[in-house]
Amino acid sequence: MLLTELPIGFVSLAVLLLVLLASSLRVLREYERGVVFQLGRFWKVKGPGLVILIPGLQQMVRVDLRVVVMDVPSQDVISRDNVSVKVNAVLYFRVVDPQRAIIQVENFLAATSQLAQTTLRAVLGRHELDEMLSERERLNLAIQKILDAQTDAWGIKVTNVEIKHVDLNESMVRAIARQAEAERERRAKVIHAEGEMQAAQKLADAAEILGRHPQALQLRYLETLTVIAADKNSTIVFPLPLDIVAPWLEAMKAQQAARAG
Repeated sequence: MLLTELPIGFVSLAVLLLVLLASSLRVLREYERGVVFQLGRFWKVKGPGLVILIPGLQQMVRVDLRVVVMDVPSQDVISRDNVSVKVNAVLYFRVVDPQRAIIQVENFLAATSQLAQTTLRAVLGRHELDEMLSERERLNLAIQKILDAQTDAWGIKVTNVEIKHVDLNESMVRAIARQAEAERERRAKVIHAEGEMQAAQKLADAAEILGRHPQALQLRYLETLTVIAADKNSTIVFPLPLDIVAPWLEAMKAQQAARAG
């Protein structure tokens, strides 16, 4: 029997059944869940795999459970020390409760984005510029905790927040460069002063030791004379200490007295 010989009503019924069957079948991937509503009321969360719906009575909303990477646009932030900067960040979150993500908020992606922007401005505005530049890990954790607590009612888990860039105007960049240069000069002067103090302490200790041992002082003089004698291009008058000359003078006087007697 040819298809054209079948009653039109039978063909129409078959086509209608096929359309209804196609519209009632849904296939959800492993990372997807379906929030099913029956006559407008929440029924259950289904998936993954094949989901059969009753056409006209049930509707389904797909929810992706994978981690969402959201770029938070640059925000104008005034730090606690009255410095205006532009800060942007990246937000990582995922849906852990599809039912609340669909029912409790109209658009959880847009809501999370707006909440991240306001939280970024509020948290960074309570800190100084130096903290924004040097303590990003602590600020990231603070923002993440606040967002996670506020999005919990939406069935969303904020796993991480990373501040990407802190943009400064040119005048502030020059001011920071001058501050860094002044800090380096200060450290250099402190290190030089500490070196001078240590050298002075060592010289004082050496002088004390030489004062207690005159022979060591004489040996030091002789060593200095040896070093100077190695240079033949100059003539140096070096005073001898009395401790070295005195024994020679006494010996000469004794010889002269012996001859006179």
